[in-house]
Amino acid sequence: MTIFSRWFRRPPILAVETPKGPWGGSGDDAGAEGGGPRNPWALPPGGRKATAKPSALDEFLKKARGNGGGGGGGGGNFGGLPSGANARALWAIGAGIIVLVWILFTSFHQIGPQQRGVVTYFGRYAGTLDPGIRLTPPAPIASVEVVDVQNIRTDNFPVGDGENLTLTGDQNIIDLAYSVRWDIADPRNYVFQLAEPNNTVRAAAESAMRAVVATTTLEQAIGTGRTVIEQRVAELTQQILDDYKSGVRIQGVAIKQAAAPARIVEDFNAVTAAQQEAIANLNQSRSYAQQVVARAQGEAASFDKVYEQYRLAPEVTRRRMYYETMEAVLAKSDKTIVETPGGVVPYLPLQNGKRLTDPQAPRAAEPTPTPVPAQQGAAQ
Repeated sequence: MTIFSRWFRRPPILAVETPKGPWGGSGDDAGAEGGGPRNPWALPPGGRKATAKPSALDEFLKKARGNGGGGGGGGGNFGGLPSGANARALWAIGAGIIVLVWILFTSFHQIGPQQRGVVTYFGRYAGTLDPGIRLTPPAPIASVEVVDVQNIRTDNFPVGDGENLTLTGDQNIIDLAYSVRWDIADPRNYVFQLAEPNNTVRAAAESAMRAVVATTTLEQAIGTGRTVIEQRVAELTQQILDDYKSGVRIQGVAIKQAAAPARIVEDFNAVTAAQQEAIANLNQSRSYAQQVVARAQGEAASFDKVYEQYRLAPEVTRRRMYYETMEAVLAKSDKTIVETPGGVVPYLPLQNGKRLTDPQAPRAAEPTPTPVPAQQGAAQ
């Protein structure tokens, strides 16, 4: 106690000189002897300090503490709100307003022309709302999930610029890019049967595409068979989603690209060129075979006609065939025709015979005939 009393003891300098205020004189009795203006915080000459009137801020703070209780244990209400019957009435009115607003916001639902509302009572399906302003019990009794049934959604495969390598039925690999368009046919099944609708549709479409391409040749996949592939994939995808009771309807499948992977495009082009050459050779051989068969069939038909004539006149037909055959054999040979009038064989000057030229052979220069002295021999 001695130490603490020394700390609170006034220093000697303060005991000798009394500090003066800004209005002159000492801080306690300034103005008592007329030495200057009076200190506004000093006691008046009568000895009693004037009581200041409390301000509006003081009144508010007192009410906030508890109806002016002064910091003790007085039992005032919080924040200066009225107590008793008036407080209960105000609380009831406020709660009623809140409940009314909650009912208005959770009971009335505006459904657009392209939308449907799936209603559930405590999580159980209760019905589907058509377009318009509809009324349901408030939450949490009823809950409405709005579904857009006319929006056509499109999923692209692959996502971005990556590759989508697919194996064909003839053990070839192609880079396949396609898109699937779908919408919602049954809002109830769409909401309750599918946890992740987009992922489900993508998985079903990709599975169907790989299954169809696995039974298709490379030529069909990159050529004119695309239309058939698209139709088969759409049907198979719809069948898978119907088995899931997904409520999804496939609008169509479109193949945007079907080509060889970029790293083997040169080898793929070489194989394609060889296949096209093989197809051209095969077509050429088939054309030649058709010509040979047609010629043989014509000759057979001509022989049948000759045989019919032979059956009617065998001798005449035999002689005609002999003449035609000899004409064909001797057509390009040198010939000498001898006529025997009266059964006498004349002298044949074969060296002076006239050579028959082939009408198809080039014409040669004719030799000059040598005159024969026929008159002298006849005279002798």
